Amino acid sequence: MAALAEVGSAGHFRELLQQKGKSLVVVHFWAPWAPQCIQMNDVMAELAKEHSQVTFVKLEAEAVPEVSEKYEISSVPTFLFFKNSQKIDRLDGAHAPELTKKVQRHASSSTISAGRNDNAKEDLNVRLKKLTNAAPCMVFIKGSPQEPRCGFSRQMVEILNKHNIMFSSFDIFSDEEVRQGLKTYSNWPTYPQLYVAGELIGGLDIVKELEASGELDTICPKAHKLEDKYDALYLYFSSVL
Repeated sequence: MAALAEVGSAGHFRELLQQKGKSLVVVHFWAPWAPQCIQMNDVMAELAKEHSQVTFVKLEAEAVPEVSEKYEISSVPTFLFFKNSQKIDRLDGAHAPELTKKVQRHASSSTISAGRNDNAKEDLNVRLKKLTNAAPCMVFIKGSPQEPRCGFSRQMVEILNKHNIMFSSFDIFSDEEVRQGLKTYSNWPTYPQLYVAGELIGGLDIVKELEASGELDTICPKAHKLEDKYDALYLYFSSVL
């Protein structure tokens, strides 16, 4: 089995990202007490045999907390992908097929020129504009409304539901490009983020302030109650009969 590089400090981690000659670095944030992490280390070792040009690293998440906090590692296993010291992708969970697919894709991709990079940024902004306008009220959270993956996202969903606000959501863990790009696009560095008619309202603190002042009910569209639909149908049939 091919050996994996092991990082034991934040300084060692920085040095590893800055090394020359290997453009792609895959880092496994793991814990020795988690069986799924042990299994994924074996998967990483197999991938290292196939991709000699890629650096595969394991980093014990709890042993180097400053690195784990910087990259918002909230569970193990989590995999981060770096090129030229920049994080380009992320995978949460023990998904060997998805990890293999991501490694193959990033390892085979050529270096993007400056001109193409500008086009990529422009394309991302177009996509982010479409996402923020995908519904009258859009919330970008960690996880889903049914299963939020952080306390702040859970509170945001609870407030919106409490006020019977009609909203759609996007799981930022499902797309690393959106997760990082939206921070720059909206100039708002944290999640959750609430948008109405494509305009950023703010994060959880702002929404709580709007709730306390009563403005939230005037800003966000309300869901139609079932009885309202019945009333509308009654009025319609009354008019045509």
